[in-house]
Amino acid sequence: MSSQIAVFGTGYLGATHAACMAQLGHDVLGVDIDEGKLAKLAAGELPFFEPGLPEVLRDNIEAGRLRFTTSYEEAAEFADVHFVAVGTPQKQGELAADLRYVDAVIESLAPLLTGPAVVFGKSTVPAGTAARLADRLRVLSPAPDEVELAWNPEFLREGFAVKDTLHPDRIVLGVDRTRPGTAEAVARQVYGPLLEEHIPFLITDLATAELVKTSANAFLATKISFINAIAEVCEATGADVSVLADAIGYDARIGRKFLNAGIGFGGGCLPKDIRAFIAMAGELGAGQAFALLREVDSINMRRRNKMVELAREAGGGSFIGTRVAVLGAAFKPNSDDVRDSPALNIAGQMQLQGAAVSVYDPEAMQNARQQFPTLQYAADAFSACSGADVVMILTEWKQFVDLAPDELAGTVRQKVIIDGRNCLDPTIWRNAGWVYRGVGRP
Repeated sequence: MSSQIAVFGTGYLGATHAACMAQLGHDVLGVDIDEGKLAKLAAGELPFFEPGLPEVLRDNIEAGRLRFTTSYEEAAEFADVHFVAVGTPQKQGELAADLRYVDAVIESLAPLLTGPAVVFGKSTVPAGTAARLADRLRVLSPAPDEVELAWNPEFLREGFAVKDTLHPDRIVLGVDRTRPGTAEAVARQVYGPLLEEHIPFLITDLATAELVKTSANAFLATKISFINAIAEVCEATGADVSVLADAIGYDARIGRKFLNAGIGFGGGCLPKDIRAFIAMAGELGAGQAFALLREVDSINMRRRNKMVELAREAGGGSFIGTRVAVLGAAFKPNSDDVRDSPALNIAGQMQLQGAAVSVYDPEAMQNARQQFPTLQYAADAFSACSGADVVMILTEWKQFVDLAPDELAGTVRQKVIIDGRNCLDPTIWRNAGWVYRGVGRP
């Protein structure tokens, strides 16, 4: 049974959710204040790179199940199911999340809800936000007894967003236990095709639902920083962190995923979420419990400085007169997202210290230029490596992993490669006459 759904926010989360809800057979209206972005989406064009999503977007626009508007009035009249999917970036100069966009949706939408409606929050917010917004929704709506707010966190991985929406590991729904309503029944209808796949459906209170996403990201960040801390021990002892990670990863309690030593994590979620978690814990008087997360963040940032030091050493002790090729700008492969990108941070640091840095990324060039306009950008990997004294792989795109050492040798000035993601086979590169340096590898 199809529903009429409005999705507020058409950035990465919102555009993905709107297109995928239409793919499930619902009639969907994407709502945003950015007319330029909406015009692009309505033409079937994404303002970001996400494999598989353009096809889902175009198919559902053509089928008439998906359209876009700037009008909240139209959305309130059209839909009785509303998803809030706007960004919650880190506040300027603070650790806490900026909730102004989430608040703005409720402030604008609530006065227009004159009949039964369920608002599902998908944005990542601190615990307590949903309860506050639910109160505000009832105060502002002309039908306070007929509107309901629930929290339905997202768990999207960039590069796998369509799969993670249509075939998620789990669906979490937080409801107000003191005000029984229709949110669970509505969610079961909206996600009906997913529930037929026996995907776990967890009903929680509001605060638990708010904490699930940040807790998951905090754990993943901890896992990455843990193996990077172990990499530092490996470098001091001559051990190989990649083999060590394989060995401990066979333990079912630990698992191998996210145990990849390297330059650390970045992007729009993990750094922002653990910092918001730290800020929230402090406000709640539970700050001591999150000393661990402060160290996780510290270890992560330290990896970037370590990589700069490694490049300086490989270039002969100084960046002055050194040409460095940086392969990768996105924070991860299969994405054009450069938010808090370790690769770009490292490239910028090296340039500030005197290196001539040339950057190439298959998808993130435009975003990288906007964020770091003073760096040099190359048309392809071989152009970036032309005349380089040091080649650095900082995002593990498949085309970089598949580079042939002999082919690349003809373009560089010195055969020195730094594998910031431990994604290359050291033996192959060393046998081809290259000086190979990895992370936590002898």
